[in-house]
Amino acid sequence: MRRCLRHAALVIWPAARRSASVSSPAHKWAVVDVETSGLSARSHRVLSVAAAALDERGNVEDSFESLLDPGCDPGPVHIHGLTRERLAGSPQFAEVSSRLNRILSGRVLVAHNAAFDHGFLQAESIRAGLDDPVTHRLCTVALSRRIGVPVPNHRLDTLASYWRIPRGQAHVAADDVRVLVDVFRRSRELADRLAMPLPVVATADLGVIRPDPPAWSKRRCDWSWPGRLAPGAPLVQGMKVVITGDTRRPRETLCQMAEDAGLEIMSSVSKFTSVVVCNRAAGFESSKLVRAADLGTHVIDEATLLRLLPQVLPGAPRTASTATPRTAPPRPTAAPAASQPQLPPAAPSSATAPAARERRPAPGRYAQRRVLVLGGPHDHAADIRALVVAGGGAAAVNLSLNVTDLVALLGAEQDRRVEKARAAGVRVHLGGGVPAAELLARLLAQEDAAAAPVASGDEALELPRGGVVDLPAASEWTVRASWRVDEAPGADVDVVALLLDQDGRVSTDEDFVFYNQPSSDRDAVRLVVDGPHEQSVAIDLDQLPDHCDRIVVAAAVGGGPTFGDVGAIELNVDHPDGSFVTATLDAATSERTLVLTELYLRAGTWRVRVVGQGYDHGLAELAASHGVAVDDR
Repeated sequence: MRRCLRHAALVIWPAARRSASVSSPAHKWAVVDVETSGLSARSHRVLSVAAAALDERGNVEDSFESLLDPGCDPGPVHIHGLTRERLAGSPQFAEVSSRLNRILSGRVLVAHNAAFDHGFLQAESIRAGLDDPVTHRLCTVALSRRIGVPVPNHRLDTLASYWRIPRGQAHVAADDVRVLVDVFRRSRELADRLAMPLPVVATADLGVIRPDPPAWSKRRCDWSWPGRLAPGAPLVQGMKVVITGDTRRPRETLCQMAEDAGLEIMSSVSKFTSVVVCNRAAGFESSKLVRAADLGTHVIDEATLLRLLPQVLPGAPRTASTATPRTAPPRPTAAPAASQPQLPPAAPSSATAPAARERRPAPGRYAQRRVLVLGGPHDHAADIRALVVAGGGAAAVNLSLNVTDLVALLGAEQDRRVEKARAAGVRVHLGGGVPAAELLARLLAQEDAAAAPVASGDEALELPRGGVVDLPAASEWTVRASWRVDEAPGADVDVVALLLDQDGRVSTDEDFVFYNQPSSDRDAVRLVVDGPHEQSVAIDLDQLPDHCDRIVVAAAVGGGPTFGDVGAIELNVDHPDGSFVTATLDAATSERTLVLTELYLRAGTWRVRVVGQGYDHGLAELAASHGVAVDDR
């Protein structure tokens, strides 16, 4: 696998570095919502769109809404209620784009899960041959999380209930926009009170979601991988097929025929490729053929494929990853080089391990305390955070509504967040150079005289480094990393994910998810940029390839700074109903890559382990240690 690791750091809009508040207006906004025929912008379509143009103070200047008829299956009608009959006669996206773009142009797109809504609008613009007018976007889910609104989850319905905003019918684009306008106004007011920059990101470096060709859209394969094709043997449902070179029939037609027969089309050759299809022309060479030869993968021509397709043998149905262990793939012949850094082994597990909630530790002396440490040498601040977590509390990296205590060490005297915290009722402790244990003893002594802790609405389990817990039986998970908003200039942090087999190696190009390749095959693992100081990895366990039984999520810092300059990383592992695990990771001084966490399959159960292992080398070396062939020129 060869991927250019050119460090495509986020281009952060300068306004995202300072408070863009109602009291000091600076930018205009476009609040948007779309209803769609599915979840993938590459293959599904927009059925309804609504938008409201806001001035700098959040007042509505203009609005627009329309149903759309893209001529496709409308998908989950039970959710959005948009049947073929309702959509019939509605305009197509190209017909309303000029009206919509008058609202979007020159404004920051605001949406609840902005990557989703913007991704669909971007894909529709490409289909229509139009330019995307959006240059910056803001996600209100990320904003609500950063503020620390005390709710169990940050769904729009939940926030509407918290803010007592009248709710009409959910999943109606116009009503969702109306509610979101109000949520956004109130969230901006809170962000201003906390001196919190808004999480605005520039879209230029986030990648472009390009729609699949209209004649073919890759589908999920419902059959387990049966192995490779032997010469003279029949095809079996679930076999992975790679097509390379020119074809007599349109490639999209061949792909669709293969999928109709139960085969899975792949874009790169790996040890799991069953067969490569190539019409070998004189002198034709490709990297896929070279890779197939190295692996001993059988190669057939197009005519042979067409002859075999009608006789494809039945395969074994793919089983849900949350219920059944995966079949282990064959081991590669080459072992990792001894000099390459490897992750520490996963903690031992038992098939009869108690449920995660049953293993929650007893409340400690810092229970219900969420402590933010400002200033001081890194080691001093890290010691305080570690003692707080060891005592059953939580360590924060930014000021939010759920911070109960702020410790101001040397150098934090002039930080405006100290006064903002006092104004918000947060207990402020001036620590100076006092040792961590003594300082926290003072914190406990002040507890009786202080106000009661602010309820966060978050019942997440706080895990220390090395902590392990079983995941409940759910498919969709999000690993989210955030860091302080005042990190060292030039410290561009990138979050990545590696889908590993039982040997700790990636098997295909798609198994390395990073800024230049933000999603894996079938969108099983996706990178989402939620703000200048927050990135997420969205994981669907049921969509993972059969060979993957471990997902490693790591972060890398580019340029001269290290994680000692960036400071603590706040880690959350979330499910759709809220946060499940949280941790605070402190690197030392020189690390440039940091393995945050891993999700791994053990005895049929997915588990999560907080890792917190740092390395002095860069992202290219971390990727290479797991089998990615890196070109970092």
